This record gives sequence, structure tokens and C-alpha cells, in this order.
Amino acid sequence: MNETSQLPREDRLRAADADRDRAIEVLAGAAAEGRLTQEEYSERSETALSARTLGELAALTADIPSVPARGDVAAVAEEITAVLGNQSRKGSWVVAPHLSVRSVLGDCHLEMQHAVIRQRVTTIDATVRLGSVTIFVPDGIEVRMSGRAVLGAKSSQLRRAPHPGAPVIEVRCDVLLGSVTVRRPTFLMGLRSPEGH
Repeated sequence: MNETSQLPREDRLRAADADRDRAIEVLAGAAAEGRLTQEEYSERSETALSARTLGELAALTADIPSVPARGDVAAVAEEITAVLGNQSRKGSWVVAPHLSVRSVLGDCHLEMQHAVIRQRVTTIDATVRLGSVTIFVPDGIEVRMSGRAVLGAKSSQLRRAPHPGAPVIEVRCDVLLGSVTVRRPTFLMGLRSPEGH
């Protein structure tokens, strides 16, 4: 009898992408609270992306207290969709704890430099098909990218280290023939009024 067959039945069930995403969300929250180091978070999130069973995912979060924020995130999720066109959020907009951003043959821009971010961890699910999502983040905010890009790209062009205790933006990518890019605001964006649209 192998080791896998000795696990409880539910732990032997195959994990779906949604299960892996939930595990990474818990890990991101734990890292933001100081329960995990950046190295531990990176190692565990990479393992979560390749996990085959629910038991493997459960082992990654077994030493982390339950995080009630997951239900809160679902309740206030905001969808931003660009299909054959452009969508943007800029100025002093309020950033929801969970954003679902989809770009299909379109272009989405999220400008964070004047945005109101009330939560410690913001989760952005970026789904791209033959399009692009660009997230403009000012210096000092911590950005963590995960997920996959097939015949496309996901990249962060930020160079400066985040400030201690800074907000965390978790970008989870699902890219096919497109791109998700995190970069600093341009000089002209910095001159724009926070109320500008």
C-alpha cells in the first residue's frame, strides 16, 4: 500500500485550479500578516501551483489559522471586463479586496497611484485572451505575481523594494496569447489630478 492510498479519501481527491488559487490566497494573507517569510511564501505558492491533490494543498496551509477574509473577498468582488475595447480605473477610485479582471481582444488599465486601498491584501485575478492587462503601481507597494502565461507574458517591472508593512497586491494570472504587466506610473500620470478620468 503506497503512502497516497493511506490518506483520507477527501485528501486523495484531485485539486482544481480554483482549489490551488484558494490555497495561494491563504498563503498570501499569512505572508502579509507576518506568519510566513517571503521565501516561505514563494516556496509554498510554487508548490501549490503544481499540487495534484487536495491533501497536498491542505499540507501547505495546515500551520496557518483559518482566514475568514476569504468569504469577505467573495462578497465584495468587483469585475472589470474589456472585450474588443478598453477599460480603465484611475483617479481616486476605491479598490475592492478582490478584483476579477478579464481582457478578451481588449486592454485593461488599473492605476493605483491615487487609488484608495483600505485592505492589507488585494487580490487581482487577471484573465487574458488575446489582450492585455496593465497595472500601474507606485513605489512602496508590494506586488506578488503567480499563475501561468501560455504564448504570452506576465511580468513585473518594479525595481524598488516595498516599504515595511506596505499594502500587498496579489496578481494571479491566467494568460493565453496576451500579457499582464505591473509597472510604475508614467511621469504624466503623476501630474494628473486624483479626480481626473
